[in-house]
Amino acid sequence: MPRKTLKERRQISDAKRNRIRSITDSLTGTESPEYLMKEIIEVLSKEQSGPSVGKYYTFVYSPKTPNIRYDAHPLVAVTNVFDWGFRGINFHWKEIKQYTWSEIIDGLYIVYPEEIKDLQAIPYKKIQLS
Repeated sequence: MPRKTLKERRQISDAKRNRIRSITDSLTGTESPEYLMKEIIEVLSKEQSGPSVGKYYTFVYSPKTPNIRYDAHPLVAVTNVFDWGFRGINFHWKEIKQYTWSEIIDGLYIVYPEEIKDLQAIPYKKIQLS
């Protein structure tokens, strides 16, 4: 059997590493953001040590501040980590947002760089008023 080309090996590696692809391949377009977030969380790994600058995460968020619009299912590239929480670029808002530890429900879920485009294609953002 002939050896696979480098391109073929990369495609196989990316398919194994892209845990989101199984979700995008099965979308019908009628799923709710809650259902989609549940599906996403089921395939991702929970961060065990806290966020790292330059890494990507998604999570369930519930702010304590009243009367603000927020994304309950952010997809974030972390830019700064502090004792109180972290700051990062929210891909749904396309701007920098701050997140405190107490407002993150159920922890952070690690997203690989190869999965960002697939997650952006899934309509799981949930913008609401607190």
